[in-house]
Amino acid sequence: MEPRGASLAELRARGRVRGPIALFGPAFVAAVAYVDPGNFATNFTAGARYGYTLAWVIVAANLMAMLVQYLSAKTGVATNKDLPQLCREHFPRSVSLGLWVQAELIAMATDLAEFVGAAVGLNLLFGVPLFPAGLLTAVVAFGILALEQRGYRRFELAVAGLLGVVLLGFAYDLCAVGGSVRGLAGGLVPSFSGSPSVVLAAGIIGATVMPHVVYLHSALTKNRITAVHPDERREVLRFQRLDVFIGLGAAGAINLTMLVIAASLFNSTGHLGVDSIEAAHAGLGRMVGGGAALAFAVALLASGLSSSSVGTYAGQVVMQGFIRRRIPLYARRGLTMLPALVVLGLGLPTTDSLVVSQVVLSFGIPFALIPMVLLTRRRDVMGALVNRPLTTFAASAIAALIIALNIYLIADAILG
Repeated sequence: MEPRGASLAELRARGRVRGPIALFGPAFVAAVAYVDPGNFATNFTAGARYGYTLAWVIVAANLMAMLVQYLSAKTGVATNKDLPQLCREHFPRSVSLGLWVQAELIAMATDLAEFVGAAVGLNLLFGVPLFPAGLLTAVVAFGILALEQRGYRRFELAVAGLLGVVLLGFAYDLCAVGGSVRGLAGGLVPSFSGSPSVVLAAGIIGATVMPHVVYLHSALTKNRITAVHPDERREVLRFQRLDVFIGLGAAGAINLTMLVIAASLFNSTGHLGVDSIEAAHAGLGRMVGGGAALAFAVALLASGLSSSSVGTYAGQVVMQGFIRRRIPLYARRGLTMLPALVVLGLGLPTTDSLVVSQVVLSFGIPFALIPMVLLTRRRDVMGALVNRPLTTFAASAIAALIIALNIYLIADAILG
């Protein structure tokens, strides 16, 4: 039996400020995954190569993410269960097992981005070799996860604090570098610049709409507040909607800022070959100053550490929900971090590995979205919080768009 959260009456008794604040937090944990090191790789590469051309992809992906995470949060509020649990209960066993297997593979791709990014951050800041830096990342991630054992609120505050570090780091760099309002406005008009830009757009979407936090968000809201009556659930859901708007809005602003900095600093000056995190860091230091490079490296490290902790947490939710099994965090972390350690140990190109991992993630998105759409449209599952037809249509359109993009990538790889 899982512990239940406080009731709405108990939250109201805390006062006008403390009570509502207790309802916020899940979306900020999810938002960390939307600004993980994979986003650094895709956004800086996009800005350096194509200027502001793919800005519209970041905005569109963020709007998709807001709807997706809202539906995930609503699933937990409406059912008091997480998405993997619901899949196990309402789908055939073979389907549930298949979803679990692909979710574990996607977890490895997720860890690849997070561990490699944090290792690069440690290397840029302190000169730690990449392989030992990857091991240090695992140790720190376990420390952050230990906070969750002492209450979800401490974990959420730690993760939100690291998200704040990322936000401040790029706010500083944006002030130092500047940007073109006209160029950004032009980049909001949908267009591509050849087949490679489409592949990169898929990577941006894969780095933004993250499959593992689609599962996790429902787990973070399912027992947060004890809400029995439909009116209470709707009240809780209103706060979760605002939580998503603020948390994911901050993540979207960070992603867009990354592209603006790369476009303004590198593309506009002819440095189109800046296609790695290390090159972006070096370019900031050389062209802007040590402060900008330091802010970038600190933001990268904070991103990698926080997102790796969230990824491990999501992995436990996936396994427990789909197959009713738990394994020690050390064993789970050891398994999913293996691809990242191979990349670091062999000295493979870190940024290219990050971009590839994000493309792989985009292939996992439909396997999280389609079950969620199928379940949230069912009144027998969602009760009074069942999706409206327009919501179901919008979520279905997102899933269809991503599937079509993946088919294009496969065809391009085979024929091109």
